[in-house]
Amino acid sequence: MLRVPPRGTRPTSERVREAVFSRLEHYDALRDTKVLDLYAGSGALGLEAASRGAREVVLVEAHRQAANIARANARALGFDTVTVRCDRAEDVAKQATSPGWDVIFVDPPYDVAEDYLAGVFESLVPHVDQRAIIVIERSARSPEPKLPQQWRLITTKTYGETVIYYAEPELPQAH
Repeated sequence: MLRVPPRGTRPTSERVREAVFSRLEHYDALRDTKVLDLYAGSGALGLEAASRGAREVVLVEAHRQAANIARANARALGFDTVTVRCDRAEDVAKQATSPGWDVIFVDPPYDVAEDYLAGVFESLVPHVDQRAIIVIERSARSPEPKLPQQWRLITTKTYGETVIYYAEPELPQAH
């Protein structure tokens, strides 16, 4: 059982997490992948990806207490391929990485403004693999996220108060 911060995070429900990972496995998007988990909280999404075969996982959490709990969770599960960064999502999103991210979880607090989130997405654009899957969790009361023009929405699934958006990079058209 994962430890969770006493306050300041909203863990993804087990039901939603199972549905997300079922879909990612359907897309064959987990084995031997590089995963970025922004707004990681306890690290549940990234740690689940590690348990399902991701080769590298980076958990990003700005709140020190939550980052420390995510770090402790990764250690307790014996995941040496998981790195925890106590940093702001928007700062990590701007950083170059090679190869690019294969799976990106974006699960910010529900009160994060859509324009701010759109800026995080724009920063990520040059750092995602062409076959990447971006998984965005928002409140059912939030508007649809503003995706960069380089990404396209694959599908949306609603689970009570939670909406999961799946996006991918738009591949260049062959001429």
